[in-house]
Amino acid sequence: MFNGIIHNTGLIKSVKKYQNSILIGIESKLKLTKKDIGSSISCNGVCLTLTKIYNNQIFFYISNETIKRSNFKTIKKGDLINLERSLNYGQDISGHFIQGHVDTIASIKKINFVDKSWIIKLEIRDKRFSKFLQEKASISINGISLTISKVSVKNFELNIIPHTLKLTNLKNLKKNDFVNVEIDIFSKYMYKYTI
Repeated sequence: MFNGIIHNTGLIKSVKKYQNSILIGIESKLKLTKKDIGSSISCNGVCLTLTKIYNNQIFFYISNETIKRSNFKTIKKGDLINLERSLNYGQDISGHFIQGHVDTIASIKKINFVDKSWIIKLEIRDKRFSKFLQEKASISINGISLTISKVSVKNFELNIIPHTLKLTNLKNLKKNDFVNVEIDIFSKYMYKYTI
């Protein structure tokens, strides 16, 4: 479980693609030791298991199911990804509860600049999840806890403040890029029990 408050990013240093999986190596200032092997780390919003630490890199195995649902299918060396350690009992929750179980991806349709903030318009890939998009609802984008500011028939919008841009990989987004989306778990489960 994560809360989507990002303080660390990582640079993809190696990508090994197999028939149905990917192994990635990441260079980061995130403080991890060999005792942390087997622990869960949010990588661009996807809960992955730390499998190895070697030569100042941390390694993660990505399964075919994750590849199908996330933007890891286009991951390449040099990409910057958001990293978050799992929550500890008693830790402050500043964002919202995020499982790291990415539902789908969304494409960037437009980026507008208002002073130093960004307004990003996105279109969700899997339309089954559109019904969960509500103004002022929480959403995880590349593992970042954000608030939906506007919803239209085809798109939704997010306002990104300068502090978030500075600490995350959102500052590198451009039109037609894809981001990982996890719908707020409360929205999904409340919807299920009201139909």
